Amino acid sequence: MTGPIVISMGDPAGIGPETIARAWDARVDRALPPFVAVGDRRAIARVWDGPVAAVSDLREVADVFSGALPVLTVEDAGEIVPGAPDPDGARCAVRALELATGLVRSGAGSALVTGPVSKAQLYEIGFTYPGQTEFVAERCGIARANAVMMLAGPGLRVVPMTTHVPLADVPALLTVELILAKARVTARGLARNFGIEQPRLAFAGLNPHAGENGALGREEIDVMRPAIAQLQAEGIDARGPLAADTMFHGRARADYDVAMCPYHDQALVPLKTLFFDDGVNMTLGLPIVRTSPDHGTAFGIAGRRLAHPGATIAAILMADQAATHRARQSLPA
Repeated sequence: MTGPIVISMGDPAGIGPETIARAWDARVDRALPPFVAVGDRRAIARVWDGPVAAVSDLREVADVFSGALPVLTVEDAGEIVPGAPDPDGARCAVRALELATGLVRSGAGSALVTGPVSKAQLYEIGFTYPGQTEFVAERCGIARANAVMMLAGPGLRVVPMTTHVPLADVPALLTVELILAKARVTARGLARNFGIEQPRLAFAGLNPHAGENGALGREEIDVMRPAIAQLQAEGIDARGPLAADTMFHGRARADYDVAMCPYHDQALVPLKTLFFDDGVNMTLGLPIVRTSPDHGTAFGIAGRRLAHPGATIAAILMADQAATHRARQSLPA
């Protein structure tokens, strides 16, 4: 692995700047690798009194990291008021994301960590992507459908096979083709990033009790079982569909490496319940390593010095783990 972890600061009015700074405070205790924040360094100064080192080249990061938080500044974000997002801040967040992604794509940085943004603010300035994941995927030359969102905590990984869509739309979207595509990317991603050569994929049923053999819905019979059978024929360890209400207790989690869930909340509710302060969002299927803390901008506590850095620290550590594994295996950056 070469180069530091590159962290886009996210919305400068949110808690991203504070959690990055507090992660730097914990660099020794948590054995964090060198990282650099990309954004407006004034956003750091608004919420933290620690040392900041302005850098213009990522080769400077290793030399200054032990004594100061390295920051690569993009154009300023206007008047930054923690907890008060505005269009200037959203534009700064996009510029930081663009620069950070480019630095990792070029090989100057080893992995990308993205800070939280406000989608509402981004949409107001004309941002046309559903979220940062799709933006990064396009910049990497990857189709949106081939970028898979995986959420992970210390004892659970989940993949929502559909994401930010109305629940009523899920049955029509949950096709054999979708399941196959998400599962193939997930299996390959666990091998590439974590060295799990034969990952165990457990599929949660869409309906209560996985449909009760069709009595409570036929999606498990008509869609999920054929997809799982195809994955098994390809040599992927695919299991299910299983009743979702018994998949997430401790003993059940020991039997699989990732839970494949038909819809957003089915995946994220157990993850956030169990690992709210250290959940990580990792994008699988990219030519680069990309993670992010699994929380939002939290404008309500921004500037009050209450933000917990646990998820940011976990995102840095997971990015470092994945980048190191790829480098050791001589896999593409």
